Amino acid sequence: MRTYTAFVVSFLLAIAWPLVVTPAFASQGKASQLKDRADVQLQALRERLDQILSDPGLSGAWIGARVISVDTGRVLYAINPDKRFVPASNMKLFTAAAALDVLGPDFRFVTRVVSGGRPSGGVLEGDLYLVGGGDPTVLPQTLEELAAAFARTSGVRKVTGRLVADDTWFDDIRLGEDWLWDDEPSWTTPQISALTLAPNEDFDVGTVIVEVRGTTPGRPAEVHLVPDNAYVTLDARVVTGAEGGARDVSFTREHGTNRIIVSGTLPPGATARQWVTVWEPTLYAADVFRLALERAGVRVEGPTVRGHAPEKARQVEWARRQSPPLSDILVVMLKLSNNGIAETLVKTMGAVRRGEGSWKAGLDVMRDSLRSMGIDPSAMLLRDGSGKSHSDLVTPAQVTQLLAAMWPHPHKEPFYRALPVAGAPDRLVGGTLRSRMRGTLAEGNARAKTGSLTAVHSLSGYVRTRRGELLAFSMLFNHYLGPDPVAVEDGVVAALAAFDG
Repeated sequence: MRTYTAFVVSFLLAIAWPLVVTPAFASQGKASQLKDRADVQLQALRERLDQILSDPGLSGAWIGARVISVDTGRVLYAINPDKRFVPASNMKLFTAAAALDVLGPDFRFVTRVVSGGRPSGGVLEGDLYLVGGGDPTVLPQTLEELAAAFARTSGVRKVTGRLVADDTWFDDIRLGEDWLWDDEPSWTTPQISALTLAPNEDFDVGTVIVEVRGTTPGRPAEVHLVPDNAYVTLDARVVTGAEGGARDVSFTREHGTNRIIVSGTLPPGATARQWVTVWEPTLYAADVFRLALERAGVRVEGPTVRGHAPEKARQVEWARRQSPPLSDILVVMLKLSNNGIAETLVKTMGAVRRGEGSWKAGLDVMRDSLRSMGIDPSAMLLRDGSGKSHSDLVTPAQVTQLLAAMWPHPHKEPFYRALPVAGAPDRLVGGTLRSRMRGTLAEGNARAKTGSLTAVHSLSGYVRTRRGELLAFSMLFNHYLGPDPVAVEDGVVAALAAFDG
């Protein structure tokens, strides 16, 4: 009986067994098929990227690239990911991340007007101080408002002493030690001061705009400065040519001076414009402020000088101006690749955390911040905050590591928002990517920072795949001799956006 019962039970189990295990086998089989399909798709992506990066224009160049999934951490693609490259303006990614981490998105710069005493009968006996706090967003209109506020709140019509420009929040080293000497007059290489001025809302600190307009053939062209000031002098040598003639105007500033030479020819009615750096921007800002005081009805009898406001003077404040929050300032810095803002942030981090507004202190603070994000600063070389230096060295792995670390960071949103958006035409949305990747799946999708120096090009940022997976990528190119590899970079990002794996 037992033998028969055992036989029946065994028979029934044998019949039921396939019904129980078949779904498991099917699931395993399906998973295996999906994995095989994913492997094939990933291999196809890698082959496609290899093909794009084998562009003949990059022959002999150093190429570094890495693509990772921010969602899973897996590496999708890599070429020389741990080799060090000059990053150019991709260095601003590290500066922006550290500034948000150290200062916070709500940080604001402050510029103040103070005095050593109180006025009597509309006269201020002693000096008037304009105290800078590193604000890179001070415009001529800002100084007009400060001058008007001082005149209104103090009732002063005459200052018997000097106008003292206090820039001691930072040190007095104006230029990065690795920056090229022949870049010094260029708007991309401004002198960095805690009291400075930008002529426009792109916040090109420490520069003046020189505008030229052709007049009558054979006559001198009109040349003027924006903003108007007595600190910079013009040596205008531009002649108006014939109708339809050549448009050839050059701008240069004599080293160590504020004498700007403008020469060449322009057709009648034609215009030319150039941003030129100012030598010693502290006194430039103070000069524009002095003119604003005059328009507000305040006459300063003494000269304009650099100096330090004593503690007693700092307690008598007549006017102050706060900058927009750091989160908004970063939009201009990253979208438009503003070097002056980047270097200002480095020195500000040093001033806030170490009490020393210098490159050395600021870069030390940056290293501490990066270390807290899991990035080893000893494996990279940081020489400035903007990427102007050809001595900056980072790896594609470190760049993607930074991008991945910022995704769960409390200040991810302002960091991500400040990155240029591929194909977005608005300058303060698309930035340096506003005309790139249009007509691809990367348009309106990829957010990335560009970078360029002589024989250096870079692009690093985020893009979502066709299935919505968030990728962080970095491409660093050094020592190429052909045209800038913009098409190569765009091809890689477009391929990532189209990836269906």
